[in-house]
Amino acid sequence: MDGIKYAVLTEKSVQLLVGKNQHTSNVESGSTRTEIKHWVELFFGVKVVAMTSHRLPGKGRRMGPMMGQTMHYRRMIITLQPGYSIPPLFYKEKSFNQNT
Repeated sequence: MDGIKYAVLTEKSVQLLVGKNQHTSNVESGSTRTEIKHWVELFFGVKVVAMTSHRLPGKGRRMGPMMGQTMHYRRMIITLQPGYSIPPLFYKEKSFNQNT
């Protein structure tokens, strides 16, 4: 479970969750799709049908006169088989730790 950082709760991700049974979460940028699929299936006991991922760029940060950038990260949209769901406790714990 080390590769999955936290669940993403935005308006669009909630619509995907309710309408299409798709869960959105940010993951470590070095994790592969097969690793994430294995972790989700093992930890939550669900069947993953499909996965979509995209890399989001880091944000620019200024510290005095120097300009820096935060690390980029990866977002996964995981489609579960009908009848399966991830418990809401996963979302309640991590929803307040979002710094995006």
